[in-house]
Amino acid sequence: MVPGTALGVLVGDLAYTWLAVRLGRRTGRDDVTAMPFGIDTPTLFAMVFGVLGPVMVATGDPVLAWKVGMVATLAIGLAKVGLAFVGDWARRVVPRAALLGSIAGVAVLLIAFLPMLKILRDPLVGLVALVVLLLGLFGGVRMPLGLPGAFAAVLAGTALFWLRAWLGGGHDDGLPVRVALGVAVPWPTLAWLDALETTLPYLSVALPFALVTIIGGIDNTESAAAAGDEYRARDILLTEAGATVLAALCGGVVQNTPYLGHPAYKAMGARAGYTFATGLVIGGGAAAGALSLLVAVLPEAAIAPILVFIGLEITAQGFLASPPRHGAAVALAFVPVAAAVVLIETGGVLSALGASPRHLTGDAALTHGTLLVLGNGFILTSVVWGWALVTIIERRFAVAGVLFVFASVATLVGVIHSPEPSGAVFWPWAPPSAVPTRLAGAYGVLAAVCWLAAARDRARAAERISA
Repeated sequence: MVPGTALGVLVGDLAYTWLAVRLGRRTGRDDVTAMPFGIDTPTLFAMVFGVLGPVMVATGDPVLAWKVGMVATLAIGLAKVGLAFVGDWARRVVPRAALLGSIAGVAVLLIAFLPMLKILRDPLVGLVALVVLLLGLFGGVRMPLGLPGAFAAVLAGTALFWLRAWLGGGHDDGLPVRVALGVAVPWPTLAWLDALETTLPYLSVALPFALVTIIGGIDNTESAAAAGDEYRARDILLTEAGATVLAALCGGVVQNTPYLGHPAYKAMGARAGYTFATGLVIGGGAAAGALSLLVAVLPEAAIAPILVFIGLEITAQGFLASPPRHGAAVALAFVPVAAAVVLIETGGVLSALGASPRHLTGDAALTHGTLLVLGNGFILTSVVWGWALVTIIERRFAVAGVLFVFASVATLVGVIHSPEPSGAVFWPWAPPSAVPTRLAGAYGVLAAVCWLAAARDRARAAERISA
């Protein structure tokens, strides 16, 4: 599973390197930064807890679970191939505040906030690395030997971590994991063919993540354009789709996607070569079993500051690259992401207590259910909410009404606001609870209100013309 998944990362990174080189040659610039690329973290959790885990529990067959994961990933990749061709149209139609606002919410609440918790769990390592990074990248302080700020931060944090361990200050002797090197080259296989029927019930969990990463890819392409690198969305999306299909055919069970962070990598001085190096390290390291060595040597608290910096850069871009009057729309896009973060942390606390959401009662159960509905499909919800508020600010009330109708339909099938813990979609005539119907009805009322406002505006305009 690991080498196959990493093969998708290798191919995608190499393709993004080539796209950056091609863009540089076409524009005559030498400062083009490649799009970052890797596996999709939300899909990783969805596949583990919504597909692989349930198959393993139901059948006790780990090989069958792996095959089902391959089929689900292949289905996601094929769906993304079709969706990739709407990317450039979406960038033209959707306001920048909605596109950048949705990934800014992810940036500050998932990419910056959660790593900050890791930093504070080991403040000697984490805070020192964070301040070194901020001094180098925000303060313009020259690092010793001319080292890049991010590298100097990781080096400082890692040195402190192992110096403390050597002095006996809170770390066991030796590496925290034992590394077993060995070659495992990913090859295409058709072993998944006999798992097609078993996979069908799990596609409702997996396929929505194809839409999520396509939206994320469009958002990231817009983010790169705002930072000065104008990629074609179709090329970015087809690359992630093709890499996902290849990974699945070679045993991978997690889809690939462009990462958030292009403007931050650009600020750190990255160009086209960093994705080339990343692809070789991840692809080669996975095939040789060396990735566990990197995990063992580099402490989380020393790496986390880079994620915090990326989160800050993307969040700032969301506001600075959007028209100032659309700032409220950028902020509104944060709200569904906040629900997803609270769900993640709540799930961790409940698990540590040996409990689950099923054990909640009264107001606690109601709050958790509301968070679940708001957090499921948060990327698309953020885009729709931000887009709708932009149209309201611009007094394009009829368009806002159309967006609320889309939200109503999406709610009826669980693409957004699914009440299922897995975020699975469902048929509108067989909802898992009354919540989707009530929410869809509310969105319908919002559409009617917006259309009434549009009609009143038209009537007033007609009165002014006749006067």
